[in-house]
Amino acid sequence: MCRSIRVLHNFEPPATEDEIHAAALQYVRKISGATNPSAANAEAFDAAVEAVAAATRTLLESLVTKAPARDREVEAAKAKARAAERYGSAG
Repeated sequence: MCRSIRVLHNFEPPATEDEIHAAALQYVRKISGATNPSAANAEAFDAAVEAVAAATRTLLESLVTKAPARDREVEAAKAKARAAERYGSAG
């Protein structure tokens, strides 16, 4: 999985359109092997990003959980702590 694609489910507030689009863009970039598609492929690339974003929205709206919603700041702090443990502190 792309490291830059983040979990979007069960956050308060819910994932934004920008977060959904960014995840879709990263996914399409990864599977196409192109960061910036050629002019000949731009339309297909953009259509794929929109299709993946729509599927992501549908999925997020359909998922059900009994777990309490996660807090973005708490999750970011956990990720930072894992990175510091894995890679060592930069400071």
